[in-house]
Amino acid sequence: MLRRKNRKVFRVGVDSYSLRPLNLDPFELLDWMKRNGGDGVQFSEVNLPPGRRLDKTFLRELSQYAKEQRLYLEWGGGQHIPFDLRTGRPVDIFKVNRRAAEQAQTLGLTAVRSCSGGLMRWTDEAPPTGVLLQAMARSLRAQKRMLGDLGVTLAIETHFEFTTFELLRLFTACGARPGEYLGICLDTMNLLTMLEDPVMATKRVLPWIVMTHIKDGGVLLTENGLVSFPVEAGKGIVDLDEIIRLLAALGHRLHLSLEDHGGEFLIPIFNPSFLLKFPDLNVVELSRLLSLALESRRLVEREDIAVVERNRWPEVCEDRVRKGLRNIKRIAGRREF
Repeated sequence: MLRRKNRKVFRVGVDSYSLRPLNLDPFELLDWMKRNGGDGVQFSEVNLPPGRRLDKTFLRELSQYAKEQRLYLEWGGGQHIPFDLRTGRPVDIFKVNRRAAEQAQTLGLTAVRSCSGGLMRWTDEAPPTGVLLQAMARSLRAQKRMLGDLGVTLAIETHFEFTTFELLRLFTACGARPGEYLGICLDTMNLLTMLEDPVMATKRVLPWIVMTHIKDGGVLLTENGLVSFPVEAGKGIVDLDEIIRLLAALGHRLHLSLEDHGGEFLIPIFNPSFLLKFPDLNVVELSRLLSLALESRRLVEREDIAVVERNRWPEVCEDRVRKGLRNIKRIAGRREF
């Protein structure tokens, strides 16, 4: 069967965090991608070669090298919570985001991933979610012109910080619309940890998605609550096929950037004070999560998936990332946009 001339397929790459134990510099990481069939790299962090600085010269060299290798680049370094979550002290994220956006502009990119790395709901010492969202709205509104002038969207990751319900309310408070200065980096597995069904959550924020972390996982019901954990992409209970189908319907180009790592995350749903911190959780979605927990248990019992402890990730990361890339490319190959 002849392919249509205008057919476009997703390009599939990896987030640099997945291969962090290899200690590769950016050029070596691009070389690894090329050798292993990947299409690009999303840089969560940059392991600079000796004697180099993260300046415009370096960024232009990196951009040129990626073009020569026909690999895509995506950029991180953004933040959206204007506090140091360890100390509670204010952080000038305007300055942080301007630097990251300027770097992205130099690379010829239009989005920057933002992750402030919090587990606020897991401790009673953290500021309430509502307080954080109000402070974020004030800070991000003041960045609209700066990000617009640089032509960059701040892509807030669905991390262990805010639910998709809360991010949508944040965008409303910021007066933002899809395609403007704020967007979403969709992490498909982190949604489980925030007590959201990945497909339902993707539908909620679909017009806002400008970057991805394609990550698979499992979720198990234990006596202490639910436990979520990453698994090889394409092997877990995250419906990547349906999520990629949804992403294919968007009117803008997206890359599928695999993220994978070890570890597990306790979600203490039997603690009433913890569960009250998720006021948008509804019966339908909780029922879906429990169904996914049953499916995960069956996969574990068949030894199809298992928790990989963080200290073992360096041993398995290369092999699992290679397999994950192949699996995502296989799934994405059924979709065109």
